[in-house]
Amino acid sequence: MRGGPSAYERAGVDYSVLDAAKRRSIGAVLSSLAAPRARGARVEPGSVGEPAQLFEVDGITLATVLECLGTKSEIARSFEEAAGPSCWGAIGKDALAAIVNDLACAGALPLVVSAYLATGSADWYAGERHGHFVEGFRQGCAEAGAAWVGGESPTLAGIIEPAGADIAGSAVGRLPAGARPWSGERLEAGDEIVLVASSGLHANGASLARRVAAELAGGWSERLESGRLFGEAVLEASVSYVPLVAALWDSGLGEKVHYASHVTGHGLRKLMRADRRLSYRLSLLQPVPEVLSFLTARAGLSEEEAYATFNMGSGFALYLAAGSGTQAAALAGAAGFEALVAGRVEEGDRQVVLEPIGVRYSSEHLELR
Repeated sequence: MRGGPSAYERAGVDYSVLDAAKRRSIGAVLSSLAAPRARGARVEPGSVGEPAQLFEVDGITLATVLECLGTKSEIARSFEEAAGPSCWGAIGKDALAAIVNDLACAGALPLVVSAYLATGSADWYAGERHGHFVEGFRQGCAEAGAAWVGGESPTLAGIIEPAGADIAGSAVGRLPAGARPWSGERLEAGDEIVLVASSGLHANGASLARRVAAELAGGWSERLESGRLFGEAVLEASVSYVPLVAALWDSGLGEKVHYASHVTGHGLRKLMRADRRLSYRLSLLQPVPEVLSFLTARAGLSEEEAYATFNMGSGFALYLAAGSGTQAAALAGAAGFEALVAGRVEEGDRQVVLEPIGVRYSSEHLELR
């Protein structure tokens, strides 16, 4: 990628700093993993740094996740003036999807979920927005087959702005009995990569979207070519991929899945998230949603930068044993998802090659460990 700060960095999100902080934490994390053995549990070291962390208790493999929605709640706060409080329903579903889609990366199906909703003032709960958020989060739990068991709702005056909200949550899921987790160590050359479509922005790139909105004459009420409001398109609820994971296990095809990646921050660079020296070559890409094309053009992003920032239409990636991709894509289609066999894993340097747009991301463009 070119030198100089990226558009996302200029919008306030510098992954080179954030990823370095994560790497600094890993040593401390690894040093703590032996402690649960005294209580009959074993943590899988290889899952540290992955979207979901795995541990085993009495022969049952469980997964745990803690995830934050980021600044998308700020978009809802601004757009509420034009659209009303109902836009918070999509935020509730987004928050839930961000959590359970990380569990899905390990092949785990969610059991219980907790929500975290911090506000700058108790006045945030006045009116209808909280009710819409609750209903969206509840709907997301129902789609994922998870129980919403509790959470935390602090008022943090002086830390969060009076009208602001910081939204996060956690979940615990489990692998089907006897199933092997989807982990990077199972990846091998020849594996087929299936890309599953997103619904649009999902939960990454919101800071850049906010910067673009501030520069538009109509702000969040700017009309896209389709006639849809920009804010409405940005707030389209994220796809939950849990039903797809469940369908893969139910069909028996889950055993052919070696790895999975939730395409969030870092865009399609996330396809090389596994700590392996392998290349990921894509010969096909999902169609780019209108809202992401609009954002790319208005932010002045090159294709290289756009695909390193947004999901660009691909929200989830499955890596399957050779010969299994077509069946997985067909199963996804039958379950209501748009999926295609987009490429394969190859021997070679750790990199992502996007052949349709002539872009290559090398190992140095994604350093999470």
